[in-house]
Amino acid sequence: MDGELRRRRLATLEVHFQSEVDHDWDTCIGTFAGHPRYEIVPTGQVHDGEEAVRSYHRNQRIAFPDQHHENVRFHVSDDDTVIAEFDLIGTNLGEFLGRPPTGKAFRVPTVAVFFFDDGDRITNERVYLDVLSLLSQIGRTELVAP
Repeated sequence: MDGELRRRRLATLEVHFQSEVDHDWDTCIGTFAGHPRYEIVPTGQVHDGEEAVRSYHRNQRIAFPDQHHENVRFHVSDDDTVIAEFDLIGTNLGEFLGRPPTGKAFRVPTVAVFFFDDGDRITNERVYLDVLSLLSQIGRTELVAP
């Protein structure tokens, strides 16, 4: 990958991350190559298409309105992926999976693999995180299957 494409992809990811923090779903959707897709690996959730991705973000921000990323580090591959490592942080201030808010905060290390088209637009975001740590920190271990 040439230096210019690398720069453009990283710029796209900066916009993508900030749009999530700002709850700016139009801008977030605009970082994708026409068809947004999120895969949340530990839960098996796939949010495929614009309406599914918007719904996912809206629901996450109801539960965790202050959700954001810290310590973001990007690792650029030579082909169609960029890996982002970061701390995902938030506070359970709204309903989450049908349960009332606990008011407790979480911080979990997270890895997101971003896949790109031939240019600088995302085709898929695949997220890996320790859901058990998140649920434990917010006081919702009853949501863990026995």
